[in-house]
Amino acid sequence: MSEATLQNTDGAGAARTRGRGDRRYAVDLWATDLNDVEFGLFRHTKHRAKSEQFTKDMDVIGDVKRDGQRTGVLAYRSDLWRKTEGAKRRLVLKLFSSTMNWRGTMDMMVGRSLQQTHGADGVPVLAYSVNLSGQDQVIQLERSADQWMFWPEKFSFFIMDEKGPRFYKLRQNLLSIGRDYVLYDQQNRRIGYVDGKLASIGGYWRVRVKPEHDDPKLDATLQLFCASLRFNKAARRHVSRLARDLRRGRASIAFDAQERDLYLNPRRRR
Repeated sequence: MSEATLQNTDGAGAARTRGRGDRRYAVDLWATDLNDVEFGLFRHTKHRAKSEQFTKDMDVIGDVKRDGQRTGVLAYRSDLWRKTEGAKRRLVLKLFSSTMNWRGTMDMMVGRSLQQTHGADGVPVLAYSVNLSGQDQVIQLERSADQWMFWPEKFSFFIMDEKGPRFYKLRQNLLSIGRDYVLYDQQNRRIGYVDGKLASIGGYWRVRVKPEHDDPKLDATLQLFCASLRFNKAARRHVSRLARDLRRGRASIAFDAQERDLYLNPRRRR
């Protein structure tokens, strides 16, 4: 599969044709670094040779499975998250196919997160940009600033296609015993579910989406969203600390070079 094109390689087309109900797959985040994707002589080097998106500090953390078969691999830039401080510390998640072709990246936008957190009087608002292979749109996925203690967490985003934009909301289900989210469309209809398994150490989610909303762009966004939940609390604490230091005049904000590029005007004179 070419890195220039995001394809639905895990049977979505066949599922739509057969009409066997909801689209279903599982996102499994492993508890340890021992996995068959990276284990072996020069495996990491081979993945880097296969895709320039598989950077030197890439750490594989889980996979996506449908009908028991691996259809995707999830990873993140460990050095950027673990070894960097201040506003340059940010979460970058990547989705690859089962053959390690790049399918998408989810970037934590620290500047946008701080802007929204400042406007929300300190309530941490996480803002992510999702860039999918072969797609012109950069999908903006953000946590809602309308948060109070014991209120459900909400995220929102929209996806553009030939018919226009389609708006989505992910709302935490507080009545569940796992980390569950309900997916709503723009008419506030329930169209999917992200079902978290309580006993999982690394994180495990069963995802299902109504067949009329089955779309590879939505699938990739939800898979990256599930991976971000592993870091959700730590990311909120990170943004909260930065916002607090900024408010108290203690922070010297300097963004990571790649994040700065994402804010630049694409029509600027080069």
